[in-house]
Order: sequence, then structure tokens, then C-alpha cells
Amino acid sequence: MSIRKFGSLLAAAALLAACSPQEGASGNGASAASAASGNAAAPAGNIVLTNVSYDVARNFYEQYNPLFNQQHPDITIKQSHGGSSKQALAVANGLQADVVTMNQSSDIELLVEKGLVSPEWQSRLPDNAVPFTSTTVFLVRKGNPQNIRDWNDLARDGIKVIISNPKTTGNGRYSFLGAYGYALKANNGDDAKAREFVGKVMHNVPVFDNGGRAATTTFVQRQIGDVLVTFENEAQLATKQFGEGQFEIVYPAYSVRMESPVAVVDSVVDKRGTREAATAYLQYLWSKEAQELGASLYLRPANAEVLAAHASTLPPVETFRPTDVFGPWKEIMPKYFGDGGVFDQLMKAPGK
Repeated sequence: MSIRKFGSLLAAAALLAACSPQEGASGNGASAASAASGNAAAPAGNIVLTNVSYDVARNFYEQYNPLFNQQHPDITIKQSHGGSSKQALAVANGLQADVVTMNQSSDIELLVEKGLVSPEWQSRLPDNAVPFTSTTVFLVRKGNPQNIRDWNDLARDGIKVIISNPKTTGNGRYSFLGAYGYALKANNGDDAKAREFVGKVMHNVPVFDNGGRAATTTFVQRQIGDVLVTFENEAQLATKQFGEGQFEIVYPAYSVRMESPVAVVDSVVDKRGTREAATAYLQYLWSKEAQELGASLYLRPANAEVLAAHASTLPPVETFRPTDVFGPWKEIMPKYFGDGGVFDQLMKAPGK
């Protein structure tokens, strides 16, 4: 695929990502506004489910939904995609999601606090309701002209780093915490030195995009930046499907582990009578077929056997879970990404 065609595709994706969640992409061609209302048209007798998901998961669910429909042809799936936390807020504010498929557990915990999702959501599905994981990697231009090899290179003077906004997107938060976790390890746990390092990286970001896909658009189509920091599956997508040899992936020696939790939205399925269908939709994510599909799209499957079979494309990486380094998400969010938190402090510091 030519880079011009890639630009057109990503421009369209960026337009969708820039829309409100109610106006995002719909997996079956109907608008997400229709999906949000719970009144999407479907053949008589069909069940309609709405899956509200994070931005860069759209490629997986575009293929997962038809796979699921082979087993459940009577269920119609509607999709809404955007920044993970924006999507969670949309559901909290009334977007009628039967299921949510996010990229950090705090987004689902928000819905628990609002009384929309059961506090027992993690115990209802295998692996604490995390069917896939990923990690944060670097996408650089062909030949790696800036010789970017690890996190420390992102803090060099003159390097332009592209990430999505840590205030509003899970992708951006994992990038931020990946840099912070690396710096803590490199400086023997010295938080002051870690903050200084992360501040340098953040000051090298020319623009904070509103989602992971928008950041990819900025880097690939708009040709801004020396390195894109993003999820492994998003970087692979740009390299394998669109890049035509224009980009390379660099794996840092130590990176952050992203977990993509899923949950039924109890308040919605009980009202709409869709609990059985919604539960089946999520449970099928652990099927061998779905796990293989995820691996083929560079998501790291929970099934160890499937993951091992894809070791050539999903190489082992030393990773850390944010909650193991920074505490639970309910503490991470206000401390680092809340108003006046560490991210805001760093952005107000001299140099930005």
C-alpha cells in the first residue's frame, strides 16, 4: 500500500477519532449515535449490542465481530471508538454500552463507582477480565536516522517525540508511565531524577494528540516527529499494513505492560435484556480463534500457548505493570494525571 493511500486511510481514521464517542466508527456501518441510543436497526429477532472501546482497538474488533457472528448470527454489534478515558466518561454520562473494552482498569472502575458495572467484574471472566495485553514501543523512520534505541534517547535535545495526551488517553498514560518506570529503574528509585528525565521527554513533545490513532496520523501522515511512542500493535499496524518499508519498530529494553480489561455494563444489559448476549460476546474473546486473531494483529494473547506460537512477531520483552511500580490506578490517576498532578507540574516547568 502506498504512503499516499496510507495518508488517506489515516486521515479518515483521525476524523473518526476526533468525533465524540457518539459519532465514532460503527462496526456494522450504522452511526454510533444510533448505537448509543440503544435503538439501532436490526433484523426482527436480532439482539443489538454496543461495544464502547478504546481508539486503537478498532482494527481488532473490525475482524473479531464477524468471527463472533459466525457463532452468534443473531447478534448485531455496534462499535464506538475513542480515547479510553473519554469513552468511559461518555458511558458514565449516558452512552448506552452493553460492554466496554478499555485499555486500563481505572476506566472500568469509574463505571463501578457510578453504579453501572458490578464490583465483581474482574472475577466474572478469566485472567481478571484481561484477554490481551500489549507493551509500549517506539516507531521510527526507516534507517532510524536519529539512532533511537531506548528511553534515554527520547530526552535528548532536538528529538521530537509524538505521544497521545496522557491527560485523556490510556495510550498516552502508558507512554508517560513507561518513561517514568524506566527512569526509576535507571536511577535506583530516585524519584527526583526520574521526574527530571520525564520532564525532558515531555518537553520534546511538539503536540499531544487526543488518541493513539491520532498520534499515529501525526507521525505517519503529517510527518511530524522523530519517534512515535505507542502500543506494540499500533506500531506493527503502521509498519506491516501501511508503511511500505518507511518505518521501523524499536523495542526498549524495559517497558510498560498494557492490560486491556473488558466488562459487561450491568445497568444497560439489565435494562435492555442483553446480559446473556453481552456475556457471550466477551467470553468468546478467550476462544482459541479470538486469541489467534489477536496475536495475528500483534496483541499479546492471554493464552500462553498461542503467545508462544507467535514469539517471532511478539518477542519477549521485560515489562512492568504500572500498579506494581506506582500503586493502584485510583492513586495513579489523581497523582500523575489529575489537575495539578505530576504531568501538569512538568508541563508548567521551564522549558515548555
